[in-house]
Amino acid sequence: MREIKVEDAVGTVLAHDMTKIVPGKFKGVGFKRNHLVKAEDIPELLKIGKKHLYVLELDENQLHEDDAALRISKALCGQNIRWTRPLEGKSNMVSEIDGLLQIDLDGLLQVNSLGEIIVSTVKTGLPCLDGQIVAATRIIPLFIEAEKIDAVENIGKVHQPVFQVLPYFRRRVGLVVTGSEIYEGLIPDGSEKWVIPKLKAYGCEIVQKILVTDDAGQIAAALTGLKTAGCELIVTTGGLSVDPDDVTRRGVRASGAEIISYGSPILPGAMFLNARLEDVPILGLPACVFYYPRTVFDLMLPRLLAGKQPTVAEIAAMGHGGLCMNCKTCHFPACSFGR
Repeated sequence: MREIKVEDAVGTVLAHDMTKIVPGKFKGVGFKRNHLVKAEDIPELLKIGKKHLYVLELDENQLHEDDAALRISKALCGQNIRWTRPLEGKSNMVSEIDGLLQIDLDGLLQVNSLGEIIVSTVKTGLPCLDGQIVAATRIIPLFIEAEKIDAVENIGKVHQPVFQVLPYFRRRVGLVVTGSEIYEGLIPDGSEKWVIPKLKAYGCEIVQKILVTDDAGQIAAALTGLKTAGCELIVTTGGLSVDPDDVTRRGVRASGAEIISYGSPILPGAMFLNARLEDVPILGLPACVFYYPRTVFDLMLPRLLAGKQPTVAEIAAMGHGGLCMNCKTCHFPACSFGR
């Protein structure tokens, strides 16, 4: 790579994209790679701080930043993620569907530990949208030894895939609304406002909703009935506190379901119940879902719909980031809650 004064660059070809910044107004490519420098370009190059330019002379063991970024992206992307052509040396990785982002954190750490290479991502487990950028990569210098990119590709093979987006399955859902006060019409059923819209937002079909009193036998019968009706996910609402009248747990056990965990280090959502009736997951939602806009329900639902039944250890780990700040303007999931 040879350095020349910008005044002597007329007739040469730019070795890389050159960024132009107009404070508060513009940041982007001022001159593209392979641009043939003309005399009228010299004043503009000087305005963006370019007194010298590089004439790139790579040997066979070196890669330009654009070529390196593209190979890195291709090596790391798995299902439902596409890469973009490099711009200013950077390649983005973009979700092709609405789904749950999964990152092999060990593989990511290995790549970022190689030196001269960076890969930046959003948090694993993020419910991402079709077209959303989930990661970006570039090399730090203008060119890099090819063997380092070979190492990235080897890491990509060992940890395949480092990045993927799991699709949501549109589940057939049944609801069991517990509470004698709701069953007897003393207070309205909050699931219509607070629970069902969130299920439908993920494309779920509400097969049946059953209202029951605070009776373990009725709860058990409702659960088994919904499973027989073909429900692929069952949600219970109406309270899971330590009060003697809250018998949901007893009803879940009486149905033959396995209670995987009761209680979570997530607020709102400490009294969350995680169970399974044979192959059907059961989400036992505490009463906080009828008050707070974002709760444990918003963290668990996308995981389950992506086919990931949370384990005891995974739920325990969610205490880090498990405190919702109840911001006046909610930006979930672009926040620390559940991340």
